[in-house]
Amino acid sequence: MRFDEKLKKYSREQLWQEYCGYLDMTLAEYMYTQRRLMEEQIRLWSACPLGRQLLAGKHPETLEDFLAQLPLTSYADYADTLLARRDDMLCAEPAIWIQTTWEGGLRPIKLAPYSRGMLNTYRHNLMAAMMLGTARRKGDFDLKSGDRILYGGAPLPYATGLMPSLFEEDIHFEWLPDANNHSGLSFSQRIKKGFAMAMSGGVDVFFGVGSVANYITEAFGRGGGSGGHHRISLGNAVRYLRGKYVSRRDERPLLPGDVFRLKAFFYAGTDARCYKDRLTRAWGIAPMELAAGTESTMIGTETWERNGMVFFPDACFYEFIPEEEMRRNLRDPDYTPRTCLMDGVRQGESYELVLSVLHGGAFMRYRIGDVYRCVSAESGKLPRFAFVDRVPNVIDIAGFTRITASSMQEVIRLSRLELGDWVLKKEFDAQDNPYLHMYVEIPPEAQGSEVTMRTVLTEHLALYFQYFDSDYGDLKKLLSMEPLRITVLKYGTIAAYESRLGQTLTRVNPGMLDIMGLLKQQAEPSPGRGSRPC
Repeated sequence: MRFDEKLKKYSREQLWQEYCGYLDMTLAEYMYTQRRLMEEQIRLWSACPLGRQLLAGKHPETLEDFLAQLPLTSYADYADTLLARRDDMLCAEPAIWIQTTWEGGLRPIKLAPYSRGMLNTYRHNLMAAMMLGTARRKGDFDLKSGDRILYGGAPLPYATGLMPSLFEEDIHFEWLPDANNHSGLSFSQRIKKGFAMAMSGGVDVFFGVGSVANYITEAFGRGGGSGGHHRISLGNAVRYLRGKYVSRRDERPLLPGDVFRLKAFFYAGTDARCYKDRLTRAWGIAPMELAAGTESTMIGTETWERNGMVFFPDACFYEFIPEEEMRRNLRDPDYTPRTCLMDGVRQGESYELVLSVLHGGAFMRYRIGDVYRCVSAESGKLPRFAFVDRVPNVIDIAGFTRITASSMQEVIRLSRLELGDWVLKKEFDAQDNPYLHMYVEIPPEAQGSEVTMRTVLTEHLALYFQYFDSDYGDLKKLLSMEPLRITVLKYGTIAAYESRLGQTLTRVNPGMLDIMGLLKQQAEPSPGRGSRPC
């Protein structure tokens, strides 16, 4: 039965229990559900060619056997099968294949198969999130057929493109616009069309990746909300004129909250937290964070309380690598980090997430590359989480570009610039916007002033970033700023700093790097060790 039919037949309390009742589970009940679903998935997956290949002849009979016998996996373990779309290797027939970025120009895309069972669970959990997002207290949700959603998601084959079609299986929403039906429009054209549709008929819900939601919001303030030559509804026209008056009086831009009254506001993605306060001020409602990924579907959401995400018990089986274990593994790739389960996480600790996708998923004990902090872990209650960032050896800026040491070295190689040692760090400006900061040494034989060299490097590397990673150009547009900043260091500074530290830095997001200490090192003598050229 479709959800819009259930709205007519069942009470709000019954629907809340069906979709959001998992929030009332004890931790013991949650773990029972996790274990039961995982045992079903293990039996299914272990019997398929992909499972037999990765298990290397082992035959686990229990969950404990499986966790002991299957090593942690990464996308490289699945790439040959999935990039070739080898349906015959999988434990369930794919209903659709979803795509995302892997590692820029080195390995451009990842593909993930979704079974029908995965899609059904995804749809059910999307409805739960929508109910929670429109609720002001437990059980009191405000959702109906025909609600209008301002949509800042990418079209298929990206994961966000699934949302309109999955919702349509349960309830009719008006999408402003449906990115799949308007995939021929550019990103900015879709935004303008969405605003025009919103001005014409209103908007009830806003969904977008954090950086995209912020871009859309700023576009409204720059005049994107005027509606152009499109018809404006009477109610919106009155609020628009009142908002224009208030914004001029207060000498500020027109805000979307001056015109629209949202029931719910959802955002997701890397660095989404950077935009939370400004989005709340602009729309008059705090955005609710979702946890989702291409390989995993949607795994969690905040509730009406906005105090951390609870992971759905039926989307994936969850393991957690404690931060110290994760960092030890980064220092020593041969070290096998230990994991704990949902009933073993501790409040205030950060963890790298490990997923086994249920309902016929391909990925098992999969290191998705995301780090979460447990913000609440009361005895017997379900833990709540906040997204922190990608794992330290990957820089993800605003959910659009992913940079590793290998991809950075390839960009430098393509540019043919003669550089000395370097480190690349993710930093944030005074407005909390994320950017890449490269600390780089120039060989002594290089000509020109530091200012000239920095300008040339910034322009040159930015050009090759766009060539190497097409998302980089979109990132620059979204942030309305240059995502790459460069600080030129005296030749030998990094080697001297490492010698003083007694440890070799990783080249991307070096966790031990003290920026002020590094800059101070420039004024001190070098120990004589040459830097490592790229």
